[in-house]
Amino acid sequence: MTKSPSLLQAIIPIIFLIGLLSINVYLFSDDATYGANQIALLLAAAVGGLIAMSIGFSWEDVLKGIVKSISSAMSAILILMLIGSLAGTWLISGIVPALIYYGLDILNPTIFLFAAVIVSAIVSLATGSSWTTAATIGIALVGIGKAMGIHEGVVAGAIISGAYFGDKMSPLSDTTNLAPAMAGTDLFTHIKYMALTTVPTITITLIIFLIWGFTIDSSASIGTVAEVHQAIASKFTITPWLFLVPLIVVGMILKKVPALPALLAGALLGGVFAVIFQPNIVLEIAGGSTGSNWDYYKGIMIALFSKTNVATGNAMVDELLSASGMFGMMNTIWLILCAMVFGGVMESSGMLKRIADSIIQYAHSTGSLVASTAVTCGFFNLTASDQYIAIVVPGRMFAPTFKERGLAPENLSRTLEDSGTVTSVLIPWNTCGAYQSTVLGVGTFAYLPYAFFNLLSPIMTITFAYAGIKIRKLAAKKEG
Repeated sequence: MTKSPSLLQAIIPIIFLIGLLSINVYLFSDDATYGANQIALLLAAAVGGLIAMSIGFSWEDVLKGIVKSISSAMSAILILMLIGSLAGTWLISGIVPALIYYGLDILNPTIFLFAAVIVSAIVSLATGSSWTTAATIGIALVGIGKAMGIHEGVVAGAIISGAYFGDKMSPLSDTTNLAPAMAGTDLFTHIKYMALTTVPTITITLIIFLIWGFTIDSSASIGTVAEVHQAIASKFTITPWLFLVPLIVVGMILKKVPALPALLAGALLGGVFAVIFQPNIVLEIAGGSTGSNWDYYKGIMIALFSKTNVATGNAMVDELLSASGMFGMMNTIWLILCAMVFGGVMESSGMLKRIADSIIQYAHSTGSLVASTAVTCGFFNLTASDQYIAIVVPGRMFAPTFKERGLAPENLSRTLEDSGTVTSVLIPWNTCGAYQSTVLGVGTFAYLPYAFFNLLSPIMTITFAYAGIKIRKLAAKKEG
């Protein structure tokens, strides 16, 4: 017979994990996510498993929780693999180089960060996916920003800010549909109510990046831009026809084609366009010179699964023109799997719920209730390593409390999004943080200080609650 874990038992694996992660950061720095953190997550899961079995759970119970947790992340893992392949073929086909080439002409360094937020937000609103935004326009924007001499962490912060604004507000987004479902309200009531905190947050973010842009020395980038143009043009055939592939992929997503087939189609079309527009590069990647069909096949296959570099003779451009293929995603997948093992043990044993329950009892006012919900969402992102768990579990836990206190469910759904959705990308071992850092090629801690929208969103929703701004009551269904 099982019994509920005590609060001490529930937090022991968390303390153990935080301790190991801190040691790893000290010893391995940025390389901690290349194995050390994975082992830390597994060791913490083992500690959690031992505690679970000590209170009556069987190994089979623990294993079922692990399998269920990993199963919930399988879609993300498959998407990651295809993103790696897509990045490879979009590189050798000239799609990414063309985006960088033309982007340098259009975007002035002064307004680049401001524009990066807006463009990312538009793409994410249209597609409903911050992941797709990062994998398409995000990759190109990082390349353009680096070519302009802007710190990659700042560029990634701007991209992620815009992408998560769109992800939150788009009716096509899975989290935007999930949050109201957990809270007990409808989609468009949720979006309308969420705009009250989200619009001020994105406005502040845009102002910050606009002001930041005026501190960038645009004259210093003129020579760099010319060098990048020359290096790309010397190696690739640059033509607007290359944009057909990303347009087709975005069109498929807008038509609600599932992400996996849409990304697979994008990766394969990138290979076709590589043979059409950049045959010499395909042969170079293949290491062949005969121009046979087998050489072309080999070159495309290498781009799909392996690390690919295109040498231009310009060191900075060579750094931009590299992709990791499907194999390059394996370390991130390893991290996700280990994180989901830990999350599965903690959730199936009731430890996560026990910790969250202990928080609710101290939430007496509306402000403290919203703050407790926000902290709990962040806590689940930190420990369960998945944004869906960070929305679903707190949503189920806090819904009765919000109702008992006469608060309309859209208060809860807004808090879940303002805290659960946006903070997931700020944690290296969370599925979102691992994905974004891998796809954009920028470490989580490098972009974290500049992801202003993500940092400000929980603060905004808590501020509104404590100030009593736009807190809708159940009885009159009016904003108080």
